[in-house]
Amino acid sequence: MNQRLAHVTLLVRDYDEAIAFYTTVLGFALVSDLDMGQGKRWVVVAPPGPTGCSLLLAEAKTDEEKRGVGHQGAGRVWLFLHTDNFWRDYPVLQSRGLRFLETPRSEAYGHVAVFEDLYGNKWDLLEPLG
Repeated sequence: MNQRLAHVTLLVRDYDEAIAFYTTVLGFALVSDLDMGQGKRWVVVAPPGPTGCSLLLAEAKTDEEKRGVGHQGAGRVWLFLHTDNFWRDYPVLQSRGLRFLETPRSEAYGHVAVFEDLYGNKWDLLEPLG
């Protein structure tokens, strides 16, 4: 059996503002932006580097979905952006306006700092050790 996690759906307020944030601030690539009709699009963004899991951006339509924007992790870090060089990427992301919630720290598992995306979802920027 050969399986992999392909996409994680992320609820967003607006496709275009989300695309702008993830491509301009985080430096992700826009992998797909297909019109599915009736206001729906298949929008996929992915970080630079080897192929791995990507984000499927889903514009919130219902009241329940709109309440979920920025709260999918219930206030916890739930997305982890790995890097091969934390000290290279951290100042670049800061200079692009990314909001870090703490100063970088070194843990037993790697160099890390928590940041928020444009909706308030918490992420780790993490350079794993070993």
